[in-house]
Amino acid sequence: MTNSTIQQNFERIRSNKAFELFVVTVIITSALLVGAKTYELAPGSRSIIVWLDMLITVVFVAEITIRFIAEPDKKAFFRNGWNLFDTLVVTISLVPIDNSDLVLVARLVRVFRVLRMISIIPELRMLLASLLKALPQLGYVILLMFIIFYIYAAIGATLFESINPTLWGDIAISMLTLFRVMTFEDWTDVMYETMAVYPLSWVFYLSFIFFTAFAFLNMVIGIVVNVMHTEAEKMQQDKDPEAPEISLQEVQQQLLRLQHLLEAQGGSGSYDQASTRSGQ
Repeated sequence: MTNSTIQQNFERIRSNKAFELFVVTVIITSALLVGAKTYELAPGSRSIIVWLDMLITVVFVAEITIRFIAEPDKKAFFRNGWNLFDTLVVTISLVPIDNSDLVLVARLVRVFRVLRMISIIPELRMLLASLLKALPQLGYVILLMFIIFYIYAAIGATLFESINPTLWGDIAISMLTLFRVMTFEDWTDVMYETMAVYPLSWVFYLSFIFFTAFAFLNMVIGIVVNVMHTEAEKMQQDKDPEAPEISLQEVQQQLLRLQHLLEAQGGSGSYDQASTRSGQ
């Protein structure tokens, strides 16, 4: 059996949906085992978890090996960031450090196994790529939101410091209080406390909530959704690069051409029938 044949066989295994579902199931099981270790368990149960953890590690090593052999260009395999991440996590999991001072590192590495689900499922990779690509645009929105926070925090520290220094003592504490208001965490208690001294202070809170919780957060959602839509179209194009991009206007034009063609054929058929009858 040649190397190309072996590579093709392993590529079929890697592309198999059942294999992908099996790996996802193992990743979820690994995450559940990490959560189970946080409880007080009987010695027998802990032994079972240890053996299951070893079995999961073996499965991960086999899965990485299959993906590496199935890759036509071996160098390209390590140029992929997710492949490097998966290989690093699996490699560290092989190091026997459970009884050493690095036991905390070993547990944290096993927690990061859950992130391998992103490298397995293309849709999750698309979501993460969309968030990363949206960061430059989100940066300006976050900067503008920080300016609004700073202005309102300065006003709040100036007006309400004498009412409650714990919430409005300085501009940093005021910004934390405003974050509480933006997340609607008992914000009415803060508002009613200041309204006892400044009856119109509700304008301060409502305008701040309008700018942050409504306007800016909707802008963030809009940017992320727009980038996700672009990434979804790109992923679909990568799956089928020969598929032409057809707009709605082109579809309507093709339907109109088809309608004219059918009408022309219908008229021609009527003319032929009339000619036949006159000949008879």
